[in-house]
Amino acid sequence: MTYTAERPHTMAPPSRILVVEDNDALAAGLCTSFEVEGYDVDRVGDGDAALAWLAENHPDLIILDLMLPTTSGFDVLRRYRAMNGTAAVLILSARDQEVDKVQGFRIGADDYVVKPVGLLELLARIEAMLRRVRDTRPHTPGELPARFAFGDVVVDMRTRTVSRGHALVDLTPMEFDLLVFLLQADGNIVSRETLMRQVWRYSPGLTSRTVDQHVARLRHKIEHDPAEPRHILTVRKAGYRLES
Repeated sequence: MTYTAERPHTMAPPSRILVVEDNDALAAGLCTSFEVEGYDVDRVGDGDAALAWLAENHPDLIILDLMLPTTSGFDVLRRYRAMNGTAAVLILSARDQEVDKVQGFRIGADDYVVKPVGLLELLARIEAMLRRVRDTRPHTPGELPARFAFGDVVVDMRTRTVSRGHALVDLTPMEFDLLVFLLQADGNIVSRETLMRQVWRYSPGLTSRTVDQHVARLRHKIEHDPAEPRHILTVRKAGYRLES
């Protein structure tokens, strides 16, 4: 894969975590532990404050309680995703019913942990989630090179056009976004769940089959032999990755 411009090599800033928890003692303990691990930590104590903070800030990860004053954790999560918020969300709650977990995942949670939980396990889950965020999150517009190229395919980010050889490829907006997301994963495997969350935002009626169908159409448009793809590869039981 080639780029028309190189990104500067700079040290990555610490990951930023927002703790949304109304129990002062628990919140203080979590914030201290996260700061010791090198994270940049903020904390709010109710749902309305969380939404106001998230309207102005962009964390990498949110630790979210469900039973909050003013606005429940479920409503915070639902409204945050409606704002196109892309931070990873870990629900940390004493509610241990399956129905709560299912609801959390359906409205956009990335993980669900039941209180009480050991600190080492929680830190390990956070580390894994942040690693996935780094691997799959789209670059900000200022970091995007003007063009991506792989094989004989060229993707122009400014005009949102794709060409193969010297011919333009007619992609739908969703197909273009899907291709760009796979490109930005830098060869890493992207799960169907991640694609549904980040590209489709869990649109109504969406299933993993929808993702597969879009991938198939994309292959037909950019691969020389869609039956034996060289670039958009299926990783069995894991997802897809783009091979440059």
